[in-house]
Amino acid sequence: MKFEEIKSDEQRYMVHAYGRFDAALVSGKGAVAKDSEGREYVDFTSGIGVNSLGYCDEGWTKAVSEQAATLQHISNLYYSPLQTDVAKKLCELSGMKKVFLCNSGAEANECAIKIARKYSFDKYGSGRQKIVTLVNSFHGRTVTTLAATGQDVFHDFFFPFTEGFDYAKANDIDDLKAKLTDDVCALFVELIQGEGGVMPLEKEFVTAAAALCKEKDILLMIDEVQTGISRTGHFFCYQGYELQPDVVTAAKGLGGGLPIGACLCHDKTENVMQPGQHGTTFGGNPIACAAAREVLSRVAEPAFLKDVREKGEYIRSKLQNIGNVKEVRGQGLMIGIVTEKDNAKEMAAKCLQNGLLILTAKNLLRMLPPLTITYDEIDKGLAILKNTMEA
Repeated sequence: MKFEEIKSDEQRYMVHAYGRFDAALVSGKGAVAKDSEGREYVDFTSGIGVNSLGYCDEGWTKAVSEQAATLQHISNLYYSPLQTDVAKKLCELSGMKKVFLCNSGAEANECAIKIARKYSFDKYGSGRQKIVTLVNSFHGRTVTTLAATGQDVFHDFFFPFTEGFDYAKANDIDDLKAKLTDDVCALFVELIQGEGGVMPLEKEFVTAAAALCKEKDILLMIDEVQTGISRTGHFFCYQGYELQPDVVTAAKGLGGGLPIGACLCHDKTENVMQPGQHGTTFGGNPIACAAAREVLSRVAEPAFLKDVREKGEYIRSKLQNIGNVKEVRGQGLMIGIVTEKDNAKEMAAKCLQNGLLILTAKNLLRMLPPLTITYDEIDKGLAILKNTMEA
């Protein structure tokens, strides 16, 4: 089908929940995508941080296709060696103790919220159910994770939202202290606010916040949906902050392109959930787990993590020499670009026209390229970005 036919059918048959760019992507390899008209694009988005190994990686494709030909789905009423392999590897790489597998970041965050409230109820009884998140955070699009999100723009239309959330200012320890009242059971944060504009938290703030949580027996929960699975050059971003969280959530890059999320628990929380108190039909699906197992076998190797950090440093150094770039921030291959002209959305659309896929967040350009992107692909993408931004 030609692009205009695809676009026409989308407009006619699909709920208009997305503001789409004018391209229909149909194939890809590495960090290069191809559209329905045969045009190629360097991809600095990886499906919003999902395609961690790029398009159609040979090892990933082999793992998925072989599993699809073996067993595509079983319910969670039965044991699955693929699930236990993924859970074991996640625990080994993270230092956490147990894992609940689900389908997405929002589901992982819902699980974390339930664990926090049940932990507190089991230990203290009712009345200690509030969860504090940060202003400018983003935790998902379900009614509950929207309520957990610390941005007013998301708190509209879908009333009533789930109760029991409050929001502290990022990097303001005094405001956080004031919000951690006696009815709080958990602090839930992103160490780099991705959808909020690639805003890293200061290490001093995070260290002080962790100490407060320990003092008050408030669970420290880290949302690593975007920052996890080696995106920042650490397997989990919290490892670079030298933290030990009580709960960690992950998704996006974990499946390398297939839907899978995880909620990881440490000592305090590993036995909170009991049979019948939480569940999912598709969570830990064998094909998704086969994909995740392949991803996990590769992205946490020290040489791989070093490569992610070095590629990130290379990109940030090159961006400093591009006109219309005001500020560059982020870690590893999670990069935000503030433009001088405050025209990120316009620039992203023009980049597409010139053969580059790039994201936006708030008023900046955002890069989440495949972790396996080559330097040649980086250079080609940066050349397009430079020509576009300086035109």
